[in-house]
Amino acid sequence: MGAGHTHRLYRHGHSPVHTLPPHTKLAAAFLFIVVVVSTPREAMWAFALYAVLLASVAHLARVPAGFLLRRLLIEVPFVAFAVLMPFVAEGERVHALGLSLSLNGLWGAWNVLAKGTLGVAVSVLLAATTELRALLLGLQRLRLPPLLVQIVSFMIRYGDVITDEMRRMRVARESRGGEARGVRHWGVLAKSAGALFIRSYERGERVHLAMVSRGYAGAMPVIDEVTASGAQWRYALTLPCTALVVCLSGWIL
Repeated sequence: MGAGHTHRLYRHGHSPVHTLPPHTKLAAAFLFIVVVVSTPREAMWAFALYAVLLASVAHLARVPAGFLLRRLLIEVPFVAFAVLMPFVAEGERVHALGLSLSLNGLWGAWNVLAKGTLGVAVSVLLAATTELRALLLGLQRLRLPPLLVQIVSFMIRYGDVITDEMRRMRVARESRGGEARGVRHWGVLAKSAGALFIRSYERGERVHLAMVSRGYAGAMPVIDEVTASGAQWRYALTLPCTALVVCLSGWIL
């Protein structure tokens, strides 16, 4: 899968969560999200227990609360959407603080916020305890289509390459007195975008030729074989299994 690649979302550590094989953590995170989504929205206590479970995992992985909360800000657009739902949804209305709110909209907003926040939180914990290269190996181990794994791998790597190229172009432009602020400088931004596209395309061609010259024929070689013992699987699946008990209780009670 290529050389090691560390992302800003990853937090280096040696906790029991860090040392779990990546495919066990991927499976556990996916199953946990499925359980959370399947939980009835009326069981508010269940979502509180899910949050406690994730907090326990974060503590076990030695991921600080501030680190986790800062990365949860990515869901701000969904929060804004949820806030609008009680005002625009139809159905029975309730009045609070002089506002007329839709009851269905309130439940819908709660549903989006609770499940969305938990889903983002478990994704952040997964990224914080697993290197990107290990995640790709985990996807490969879970028998995802090899072509899809390669596309994800190249997308991640070239995302960082293009971002770095944009930074260098900005520094070069500003060091020559060029500015790109406001409507008057849209022409400069358009030329920069065009130059960035050409550079990225040319770099992609050079990388492809280099890969072909080294024997690439549509499949990446598997350098590291990732395996997991039964004990590691049981340890990883503790989170979704506990969440499943909570979910079933939410439907019964």
